Amino acid sequence: MYDTILVTLDGTASDRAIIEHVKELAKLAKSRLVLLHVADGWAARTYGRDAVSPEIRDDTAYLQQVQLEFQKAGITAEAELAYGDPADEIIKWVEQRGCDLVAMSTHGHRFLADVFLGTTATRVRHRISVPILLLRAR
Repeated sequence: MYDTILVTLDGTASDRAIIEHVKELAKLAKSRLVLLHVADGWAARTYGRDAVSPEIRDDTAYLQQVQLEFQKAGITAEAELAYGDPADEIIKWVEQRGCDLVAMSTHGHRFLADVFLGTTATRVRHRISVPILLLRAR
């Protein structure tokens, strides 16, 4: 049913909610996971894949750590780093590569930012056609 699950990670504590939930789901469905983090700092947005910064170094290390955690649990996982606006990059990844499910943690509401910019989860869910699992982090 879910051969490939795209798991979006933002590098915050809220990731734990989706990581733990997807761990069990992937085992049950025998899914392959793609862990995607979008670096969205100044260097990433300005230089893309050519960016060199502490943010990029930390993001890469974080992705490798989470990938290893899934692999130790017997789950096939690959890690990818994208650069730019998180919602745009997630949508682009789904449209170009395809998956059976997108799994995301949400932070809840930040009111003014949500009103003017929209949340990443909201923007993604309105622009892709695959199912989305949204899990609110505590």
